Amino acid sequence: MKSSNNSITPVKLLVEEAKKKIEIISSINANKKVENKDYVFVDIRDIRELWRDGKIKNSYHAPRGMLEFWVDPSSPYYKKIFSNDKKFILYCASGWRSSLATLTLKNMGMKNIMSLEGGYINWKKNNFPVDVVK
Repeated sequence: MKSSNNSITPVKLLVEEAKKKIEIISSINANKKVENKDYVFVDIRDIRELWRDGKIKNSYHAPRGMLEFWVDPSSPYYKKIFSNDKKFILYCASGWRSSLATLTLKNMGMKNIMSLEGGYINWKKNNFPVDVVK
C-alpha cells in the first residue's frame, strides 16, 4: 500500500506523522544529558542489536515489544524505573521505532518523553559515549 505520491511507504508516513506530535532531541543536546541523573536513556532495540553494536552509555534496555507493558503500572510486566519523575529519551537504530514508541507512550499519558533524532546510528557517528553489551 502506497500513499498517493507513490514514494512514501506507509511506515514512513506513520513515522513522519508521529514526529509532528512528539518532542525530538538532537544527539548533540542529548549527549549533554547522558550523565544527568534526571534523564534516562531507553534503548528499545532488539537485544541482538545491543550485542552487535553496543548501547548509549548507562542506557536502560526496554525492548520495543514489551515497552508499553513495562510502562503501564497496571501491567504484570511493569518496571519501576518508569514510575519516577525522570525525563526519558527513547532511541532505536535510526529514530523510526523510537518516534512511534514515543507517540504511543505519550498517548498512554506519559509525560517527559522524547525521541533521539537519528537514533543510535547518529549517536555513534558523533563518537558519543557507548557501552559494550555482552
